[in-house]
Amino acid sequence: QVQLVESGGGLVQPGGSLRLACLASGITSVIYGMGWYRQAPGKQRELVARVEGADNTKYADSVKGRFTISRDNAKKTVYLQMSSLTPEDTAVYYCNVESIDSSFRTYEYWGQGTQVTVSS
Repeated sequence: QVQLVESGGGLVQPGGSLRLACLASGITSVIYGMGWYRQAPGKQRELVARVEGADNTKYADSVKGRFTISRDNAKKTVYLQMSSLTPEDTAVYYCNVESIDSSFRTYEYWGQGTQVTVSS
């Protein structure tokens, strides 16, 4: 059974930092992409950051220079280091994992989400 377990969310003051982690388990195909999305109240889910392979990263313009995505392939874990947080970063953050099997079928998995609230 595939599970994406997210951790690290919470309440932080503006200007503060948080580190999210997402541990993937039960995935038998090859993981090629891992990322984070977020959804704020009344808004669509949007890409925050994504990493493919070892270091091919992509960031939303709104988080460039403040957030850093990384992955540990051995641990099947993806991290999101968030700094200089603002109230506009408040959202539910979702982990996303994409994999491919030997028949080139692709799979996409989502975590349940972790709340990040930036407020004084």
